[in-house]
Amino acid sequence: MKQLGNLALVCAKRPSLLLQIHNGMASVYVGAGPDRTVLSTRWDNDVEIERIIYELNFGKYTEQR
Repeated sequence: MKQLGNLALVCAKRPSLLLQIHNGMASVYVGAGPDRTVLSTRWDNDVEIERIIYELNFGKYTEQR
């Protein structure tokens, strides 16, 4: 649960991301249309949220400049 705030900050800085928290799940939508990717985990799973944050900042879903 500690990492959920960090995930919210990452998503707030990138308008191409959508963070949805619903029914105990945190989902990040990356991209648009049929190529949209969804990264989901339980909202209190800090290990998995850290992995999502890493992917958004340094991995496959890094913002293209």
